[in-house]
Amino acid sequence: MIPAYYDILLQEQPNKDLRVERIVHGVAWTAAVLQNGQVGVAMHTLGETRPRMLPTLEGLTAGEAARAALSWNFEEAGEGMAVLNACFNTEERLEALGCRYTASSLEGVDLAGKKVGLVGHLVHHGGLTEQMLSVAKELVILEREPKPGDYPDSACEYLLPDCEVVLITGSASVNKTMPRLLELAKNARIVLTGPTVPLCPRLLDLGIQRLNGSVVLDGEGLLRRIVQERTSVSAYSRYFTLGE
Repeated sequence: MIPAYYDILLQEQPNKDLRVERIVHGVAWTAAVLQNGQVGVAMHTLGETRPRMLPTLEGLTAGEAARAALSWNFEEAGEGMAVLNACFNTEERLEALGCRYTASSLEGVDLAGKKVGLVGHLVHHGGLTEQMLSVAKELVILEREPKPGDYPDSACEYLLPDCEVVLITGSASVNKTMPRLLELAKNARIVLTGPTVPLCPRLLDLGIQRLNGSVVLDGEGLLRRIVQERTSVSAYSRYFTLGE
């Protein structure tokens, strides 16, 4: 059975007939380039203990390649999510949907006096600042590679059900934890954020209130940079928000 999060993306994917011209593996990001020049990115995630579903995504249609997002080979899954983002996250499409540009993933969200959970160490990412989070009653950060003060990501089972606002990194779709995280946070206001998030309206049917994702505006600049170093893609992209 395909979890609803991925099933929706594969069903709703636009531009399925476009060919995938290039897959570029960077230090922290994986990029997919479609034949129309549109670029999508996803977090590069370690984990190649399982064989690939497909030898390569290059030359396939975007519809064929996107199924790689289901792979348990995480490098391949990142490629598949990058293809999905290249299809979903275009300026023309998002403007037609009425998506708005936002400087911060939590712009307009009231955190005062609330228990806030961050899945991923998202402080200083997506316009999120320590000052914005300081009004929360309690802040819990869950991280696969925890920094001082963070909880390990396995603590999600214990901490997320009590949170009132939960911000989830889009890279959770690559390592397949996204469906469980959504279930654990179902009583909270859920925001998905980051370059790995596809801006697909039907994802809001899963109890997600806001999607905050990016459109790559300078594809060649981004491709050159991500292969050189671990870097933010913000300088080459623009963030859009869909939902409340």
